[in-house]
Amino acid sequence: MAMLNRILLGLATLTLLAGAAGAQTTQPVESIVAIVEEDVILRSELDRSMARVLGQFRSQGRQLPPRDVLERQVLDQLIMIRLQLQRADATGIRISDQEVDDGIGRIASQAGMNPDQLRRTILNEGMSWSEFRREMRDEIMTQRLRQRIANSRVNITETEVDIFLASQQMDAGEYRLSHILISVPEGASPTQVQAAREKADTVFLELDEGKDFATAAITYSDGQQALEGGDLGWRSFDQLPAVFGNMVSDMEKGDVSRPVRSAAGFHIIRIADHRDRAIKMVEEYNAQHIMIEVSELVTAAEAMDMANDIHGRILDGEDFGELARQFSDDTSSANLGGDMGWFQPDAFGPRVRQVLDALADDELSQPFQSNIGWHILKKVGEREQDRTDDFLRSQARENIRTQKAQEEIELFLRQMRDEAYIEYRV
Repeated sequence: MAMLNRILLGLATLTLLAGAAGAQTTQPVESIVAIVEEDVILRSELDRSMARVLGQFRSQGRQLPPRDVLERQVLDQLIMIRLQLQRADATGIRISDQEVDDGIGRIASQAGMNPDQLRRTILNEGMSWSEFRREMRDEIMTQRLRQRIANSRVNITETEVDIFLASQQMDAGEYRLSHILISVPEGASPTQVQAAREKADTVFLELDEGKDFATAAITYSDGQQALEGGDLGWRSFDQLPAVFGNMVSDMEKGDVSRPVRSAAGFHIIRIADHRDRAIKMVEEYNAQHIMIEVSELVTAAEAMDMANDIHGRILDGEDFGELARQFSDDTSSANLGGDMGWFQPDAFGPRVRQVLDALADDELSQPFQSNIGWHILKKVGEREQDRTDDFLRSQARENIRTQKAQEEIELFLRQMRDEAYIEYRV
């Protein structure tokens, strides 16, 4: 997310161009830089966004494209945000003040601050707190719209997961990619397609001659990550769109692909880094369990007395399993003599994990209370188990969902823009 990235990159310089104008004795007349449906984008909005982008890039030491090129990219991003907000509002998406506060709290935590420290930093850098909250609300709103699109359009079957795993795509590791998209409008004419192809070839030639990829992405790309230098972050091979997967399979770290055509346009990618997928080792416990449930018939005090009595009988030599069958209200394990089988530490909540962490193998716990009753645990053992297959199946399902969602969202945004009335005034 663009706004979050700006903050987590160190809260790049936010000095407003409008602030400099405010030092003058007269205020310039506000102008419109774009009309988006029945809404407008003002020069002051574009100037503020430009100031942030320029501050961010300078702090990273990046080479910048010409100002008019960068301004057009920033304006295009503002237009796409405005279109998404309009659609979200029209479909009934609303964001509460509490959700905004929660989002600000997450950003502050990720930046190593508390909300008050974040607020002071934002104000010191020249951005008003109300504007920051508005941008946070807009960010959450656009994310909610994208989630709604994905949820309504993406469906995954177990057969798809089986086929995906059989393809062994998940064995290919993870890639960090940078991306340049030269878009082709939906229903483009042959002339438009050829113009996009020639532009993509020109960009590739500049890259081949040594042009910085991030600078080229900022200058030319129509992708959503253009202002981040085209950086797509780390993605497993199976999360990549099919067109990317075909490209990276024969590439090495640092390689730049030739332009490849898809429905969206022409793509150029660079492999910034590559790493192997790690084996998923999981800690597991095996334990026996007796629970005395608190209910309308059994008070908390009575449950505690019963648990203490059973605990004493176990210490006196009675069999844990027999007592579990006779007294335990844990229906999932009582008939098995309290056997919980092998499970991951947090499967039954933090209190159970805390108790088991303190026990040695074959050691009996003291009776302890939870929100549903009183418990006695006997730790049978612990182990590290290779759960790579289970993890891969879960990850495959999530990756298929992510891949489909990205494709559906890209298609939705492209259609939305193609159908919208947009008039540039710069």
